Amino acid sequence: MPRRAIAIGLILVAAIAFVVRTVLHARAGRVPEIMWGKRGVMPGDVVRPRAATVDLNGDIYLVDFTARIQRYHPDGTYAGVTWQTPDFRNGRPSGLSTDRDGNILVCDSHYHCVRTYSPDGQLLRTMGGNAGTGAGQFGYVSDCIQDADGFYYLAEFGQNDRITKLDSEGRFVCTWGTSGLEPGQFQRVRSLAIGPDDLIYVADACNHRIQVFTKAGEFVRTFGQAGEKAGEFSYPYDLCFNAKGELYVVERGNMRVQKLTKEGLPLGSWGGPGAGKGQFADPWALVVDKNGKVQVVDTENHRVQRIDF
Repeated sequence: MPRRAIAIGLILVAAIAFVVRTVLHARAGRVPEIMWGKRGVMPGDVVRPRAATVDLNGDIYLVDFTARIQRYHPDGTYAGVTWQTPDFRNGRPSGLSTDRDGNILVCDSHYHCVRTYSPDGQLLRTMGGNAGTGAGQFGYVSDCIQDADGFYYLAEFGQNDRITKLDSEGRFVCTWGTSGLEPGQFQRVRSLAIGPDDLIYVADACNHRIQVFTKAGEFVRTFGQAGEKAGEFSYPYDLCFNAKGELYVVERGNMRVQKLTKEGLPLGSWGGPGAGKGQFADPWALVVDKNGKVQVVDTENHRVQRIDF
């Protein structure tokens, strides 16, 4: 066998071995750095937290099943700020993000809109509010992000399985996606993130995959399929990138967090079902804090776990 072929073979074997060691190490008996939060309705307590974001100062915001948005410091200390959406009889918000100015975008899912709040909870603007399938109308809004140029991207499911792009004033630009299984189609988009390559990464939850698009909605690639192995997913519900451009995905079905390259190559996983340290019960969300640590919203355990991963 030619030396070049042998060398390539050895490199491939080493790469596979590295991935396997990384995965095993990431799952082997690790515990979180800290856990914070407890069930309750007093300020700082949480009831089934379901989304999170980080502001420009590094503080963390949670929205829970009481429709409260609360602010915390990275160590989990309550920062003394709480507010609620105007009405929550139809349902509670299920998405949070931060815009380019540091304001908090709240996806008021059952009210078909996105509300922008200051970090202290002052309502600044509302986009949408009319249910429907037309331009500027929305179904169940699950996430909203803003890019550096000011454009907003809204994820919807239920009435519409699609992504809608708005300009900085909230005016309709375009939309893409329909309900289905094919590339470019969706079944319950749960979360969006802008990657280091300036592409839009989409957690296509019920298709158990991540899809990638340009900001104009052109399909680029997809990775993942239903399963429990490294690189497979079971209801990916949230995703985010760290400063190195590595992708984190939290899976509601597999009760774990996976770390991957932006192309979908698995780098490790963390967690498992349960109520102990390092275990999750129906996790919905995660964020990377200002220190590069992953804060995982452990929904049915009514807490957040911070992991160095």
